[in-house]
Amino acid sequence: MTLPLFPLNTVLFPGCLLDLQIFEARYLDMIGRCMKQGTGFGVVCIVEGEQVGKAPPVVASIGCEALIRDFVQQENGLLGIRVEGVRRFELSQTEVQKDQLLVGEVNWLTEHPDSPLTEHDDDLLALLVALGEHPMVESLDMPRDVDGRQALANQLAYLLPFVEEDKLDLLAIGSPGQRLEEIQKLLERIQGELFA
Repeated sequence: MTLPLFPLNTVLFPGCLLDLQIFEARYLDMIGRCMKQGTGFGVVCIVEGEQVGKAPPVVASIGCEALIRDFVQQENGLLGIRVEGVRRFELSQTEVQKDQLLVGEVNWLTEHPDSPLTEHDDDLLALLVALGEHPMVESLDMPRDVDGRQALANQLAYLLPFVEEDKLDLLAIGSPGQRLEEIQKLLERIQGELFA
């Protein structure tokens, strides 16, 4: 399947919300088409290059489909949209269209079945609740209801200040339990660096 791509310096996860300001013609056109057709676009993390510029950036081979949930004309005249990550994909190839829009051939990644939260998840759940008190997180209306390990893993991976490479590794993991384990390891590594 072909999907229009929006390269960003961020990694989006399923079930998570992202606010974007749209000002480039190619993206305004893309958003217009998506809204008319009720379709989504792919959010892909920039690995090399710039978000704005003539040459398209090099993007990660894994990304997340985004659906537009809300939009508003901002005071600065730009279009503001809020998108929700829906499902993960892998890029098999990309091409640049005449209007400089990047499009990709995507294969949807299989999601592992969700599993209920366990008492082992209590600390991570408490961490997610604490993150929700941060004004930037709160302004996104996050965290959202956590009904299983998948939602907990996705929201923590998205909201915690991990580097993009680590977030991409987390996005590539299909199993919620395995993703939570990796998040725990990353948190321990950060703590180790802080107290070294």
